[in-house]
Amino acid sequence: MSLNLLDTSNWLPLDGLAPGFDANKAPTVDHLAGRTFTVLGDGGPMTFTFDDEEVDWSAAGTAGSAAYEAFAVAEDLYYAQWHCTAETALAVSLILDLANGRALYIGARLGAAAPGATAVEHDFRPGTLQGFATGGEPIAESAGLIGRRVEWVYSPVHAYEHVYLSPTWYTWQCLAGPERGLADTDSNTVFKVRPGIFVFTWREKVIPCGSVTIADHRDVNAIRSHGSLFGWDETGTEPVHFTFGAHGRLISVSHHSPELNPAG
Repeated sequence: MSLNLLDTSNWLPLDGLAPGFDANKAPTVDHLAGRTFTVLGDGGPMTFTFDDEEVDWSAAGTAGSAAYEAFAVAEDLYYAQWHCTAETALAVSLILDLANGRALYIGARLGAAAPGATAVEHDFRPGTLQGFATGGEPIAESAGLIGRRVEWVYSPVHAYEHVYLSPTWYTWQCLAGPERGLADTDSNTVFKVRPGIFVFTWREKVIPCGSVTIADHRDVNAIRSHGSLFGWDETGTEPVHFTFGAHGRLISVSHHSPELNPAG
């Protein structure tokens, strides 16, 4: 008997997706080791000190130490990610643009799963880097992805497409892998970091999870992303957190009538 894809109780839990999903993850880098960064913003200063393996931080009302992974997104642009050990319902993403003296903190907090609601909430805090000269535009929410349809390949067996609909919504469809045939429309938030480079976050309502990614779209035929997924395991009692990467390409762009443009 074929699987009823409309029955969401059949959908794969986050821990079932994890094996092999990270095959296209980029190598981590140690470029942040031995450095301390202070981010200045509306919520007060946030401090992050990195060694070879762990980060000590004080930010957004939390503090602690945890193992981290760091990825080089572009020249002098880094994405660091960690899961808190003392507060397991929290995962942190930090975007550091050293060339322009700017940063973006994203705290992902895991709450109770409920039908039709998202279990993960994201706390976005852009700011500037103390001691660095600022350049370019501030990191801010963006409509720059709206209308694009992108194919993403996460591993030799995992592939999805994203359709970026509006400042609030995007649609995903699994093209290959254990979720093949599944699709949904979920909430998203997008920030522009540099021209052609975007932070894309989403929060799913069927599987209790959320994601933070950063992607370089400057070459639409060779898009590169780095990201993390954070949510509950199949039992709903243990957090699941892992990092991944993907290679993408632009499939198409929708052009709406100006008065009907969802970006407006």
